[in-house]
Amino acid sequence: MLDGVRVLDLATLAAAPLVATYLGEFGADVIKVEDPRHGDPIRSWGNQREDVGLMWKSLSRNKRAITLDLRCAEGQALVRRLVEHADVVIVNTRPQTLRKWGLDYENLRAVNDRIVMLHITGYGRTGPKSERPGFGTLGEAMSGFAHITGQAGGPPTLPPFMLADGVASLNATYAVLMALYHRDVHGAPGQLIDVNLIDPLARLLEQTLLGYDQLGLVPERAGNRWDISAPRNTYRTADGRWLAMSGSSPALALRVFRAIGRDDMLSDPDFADPQRRLARAREVDDVVAEWIAGKTLSEAMATFEAHEVAAAPVYDIRHLVADEQLQHRQVFISVADDQLGHMTVQAPVPRLSATPGVVDHLGPGLGEHNAEVYGGLLGLTTDEIDDLHARGVL
Repeated sequence: MLDGVRVLDLATLAAAPLVATYLGEFGADVIKVEDPRHGDPIRSWGNQREDVGLMWKSLSRNKRAITLDLRCAEGQALVRRLVEHADVVIVNTRPQTLRKWGLDYENLRAVNDRIVMLHITGYGRTGPKSERPGFGTLGEAMSGFAHITGQAGGPPTLPPFMLADGVASLNATYAVLMALYHRDVHGAPGQLIDVNLIDPLARLLEQTLLGYDQLGLVPERAGNRWDISAPRNTYRTADGRWLAMSGSSPALALRVFRAIGRDDMLSDPDFADPQRRLARAREVDDVVAEWIAGKTLSEAMATFEAHEVAAAPVYDIRHLVADEQLQHRQVFISVADDQLGHMTVQAPVPRLSATPGVVDHLGPGLGEHNAEVYGGLLGLTTDEIDDLHARGVL
């Protein structure tokens, strides 16, 4: 699908490189540029096996890896030469640093006016906080996510995974595709895309904005409950497992009452009416929790499935990879790797019938494709590449 699109990934860590990962899964030629001394910090981030970063292996799938010192003039000149051959350039360096290096959008557009440049930052390219370093944790805090997440009376809770980075990467990916569409279908030049780590997650929390703007509401932490539906929680079963349930539509809630043998609640307006039920959400929750506590997970799920209740088991990773639905859809695939033998990773998420995403290979070694890119794309000789290596430019 994206064959012929070349992406220059100049970014580090998670959100911005993830965009290049998604594009690479659907055919884009992604050239990953790393510091020649240390590489992308994601190489040493998280779990390691035999000093090989597992997250690096997955996040840098399908990418060609080259090294380049962006801090020196020769390195910056080589970036501009690479941009001449690129469609997309992805960065997450602070705006003032890019300007100092001559690698900001204005300078790169002068080299290639068809370039689509994605700039992901902590706070956005403009504004009083634009030059501050930003990380996903800060986005999760400032977006309002942490404030409403956690048990009532407990502290704000951060997710134990890169939520803000992931949400930002998804927004940024579709923005890149829209910019390429605008360029290639409408004959326009490239453009600059500005995405930060706060706005995309805040967009998912829009309910809090609407309630505050129109009703003056400031929601507080309420555990797994949500003030728009009941029942809605996680519930412990007799065998120590957990299941989650959603009563987000009126019909779903009524199915729960039938499933647990509480037909009396179907005829009681305090429970049958959606808005009146919310006022008694805790009572609803207690009734459901008591019934589930007397059943094993398999017993409870069998009953709920028979009554078409919106319920699902709470999985840990062992249950996730063993689930028959996910196995049928091949959500997790084993990929051969020179360093690790084989590694199971998540397959590309969107399922396109004619142009499916693929994982050709996992994250490459540092500078593995230097000769291929600098020689094949820029036409540098072996002696020139060796000299750049010797002087620390590559």
